[in-house]
Amino acid sequence: MIYPFSLQLVGLAVGLALILSHAFALLSPAPVGRFLRALPRSRPAGTALLALAAIWSFWLVQTVDLGEFARLRGILAIGVPVGAVLAWRFLEEFLAVRALGILALLIADIPLDAAFLRPEVSRLLLVTLAYAWILVGLFLVGMPYVLRDLIAWLTASPARFRGAALAGIAYGGVLVICALALW
Repeated sequence: MIYPFSLQLVGLAVGLALILSHAFALLSPAPVGRFLRALPRSRPAGTALLALAAIWSFWLVQTVDLGEFARLRGILAIGVPVGAVLAWRFLEEFLAVRALGILALLIADIPLDAAFLRPEVSRLLLVTLAYAWILVGLFLVGMPYVLRDLIAWLTASPARFRGAALAGIAYGGVLVICALALW
């Protein structure tokens, strides 16, 4: 296990994050919609997200047991910051989306780590969300324009936007209930 977080703590954190972020989107649809539409091409957001992803990746390279690849730790420790700088320099198009995809891949390990070998079937609510983050992360890194199109589709209709916000609040609520009652 990489992260020392319990299933209950991760379930509470993810559930509350979903509730708060989606409630904010539900209560302030216009500013959130403007922010979401500007995000894919935002260079400052891309820089910040890429820096966060690079720092997290560098920390993982330094601390995780790499097994048979341990001899490559030095090369990876150099490769992560060099790759981040090169991505920042040459991937100007949709940099924020690609960095968000990398972060989605990195963050998905936290709930998977917490749910590993746990007997509760309800843990699959968190595991399913983590695998959705992995799938979304792969798409965002490989096909970043998909997020722009999804945001445009989502913000085109107030009812659609409100429905997505309510769905996020409901899923977060289920995770909080499970974290408090079952995990």
